Amino acid sequence: MGAGVVQSGGGGGRRGRRGRGRSKAMAEINVTPFVDVMLVLLIIFMVAAPLLTVGVPVELPKTAAKALPSEQEEPLTITLTAEGQVVLMSTEIAREDLLTKLIAIAEERDDNKVFLRADGSIPYSDVVQIMGALNAGGFNNIGLVTETGGPRLNGNDG
Repeated sequence: MGAGVVQSGGGGGRRGRRGRGRSKAMAEINVTPFVDVMLVLLIIFMVAAPLLTVGVPVELPKTAAKALPSEQEEPLTITLTAEGQVVLMSTEIAREDLLTKLIAIAEERDDNKVFLRADGSIPYSDVVQIMGALNAGGFNNIGLVTETGGPRLNGNDG
């Protein structure tokens, strides 16, 4: 009944063990895992960045000024709310206690920089009074925090 052809060597047409289980070295870098990690980090930072700001709701005035460079030490922040409350970092304090607290803080800090956040509806006289207290408390480097995108006063808004 028909005899089949039998090959010897058992290699199934291959020569010995060469080529079995080996593949060529890949010449290009697989960037897919790198892109995946970068996208996850981007999403994490996009979610976490708004949470890092001081949590007192203030409607800041808009201006065309550029942002200041970031500092090594966490800056001291004073906030004036629309209701007239004074908030030191995230703690509400009475206006009459502000100067004593500022003097105590100035003795502990290396930097005399402070950021003043004031609601746009606050009268200018209130802002200037707080700036005077900051100056008397030892903080001579006062940065006024605003929103970008305000009028440039050259006839073009935005």
